[in-house]
Amino acid sequence: MTEPVTPRLREMRWWDIDPVLELEKNLFPEDAWSRGMFWSELAPARGPEATRRYVVAEAGDRLVGYAGLASSGELADVQTIAVARDHWGTGLGGRLLTELLRAATTFECAEVMLECRVDNVRAQKLYERFGFEPIGFRRGYYQPGNVDALVMRLTDPATSVNGVQGTETHG
Repeated sequence: MTEPVTPRLREMRWWDIDPVLELEKNLFPEDAWSRGMFWSELAPARGPEATRRYVVAEAGDRLVGYAGLASSGELADVQTIAVARDHWGTGLGGRLLTELLRAATTFECAEVMLECRVDNVRAQKLYERFGFEPIGFRRGYYQPGNVDALVMRLTDPATSVNGVQGTETHG
């Protein structure tokens, strides 16, 4: 039996869109992002004026996770985090979130916001470990199904990254 490969994180590029879409449709079949949505998010992710940070996680030749963050002024928003089901509980979600919080710090953001489904307790626990706090709801945010979103906020992402770095997280 071979040891599992620890996924390697790297910047998402345009050639990752198809494997990302495959994972996206598997994990979020009812509200998966489109190819165009990923293209539009990657466009402002490079160069000195970048306002986005997207990363992928590769295990061998397979993409097993991805995450993205958008920034505007002092506010950043976690756009997406996804981990292949066979990598749940390995800490990969925490590694991806750490990378996004590092990007928020680089972008000099004072706060990071996100939404997650109210029924996604696994994700909520991950975010809480990083210091995110619930601040409200968006009714009927996820379609179809009219599922509410829990809105969460993290103040001072630099402190959170430094405080969590080196600890085991499961996501």
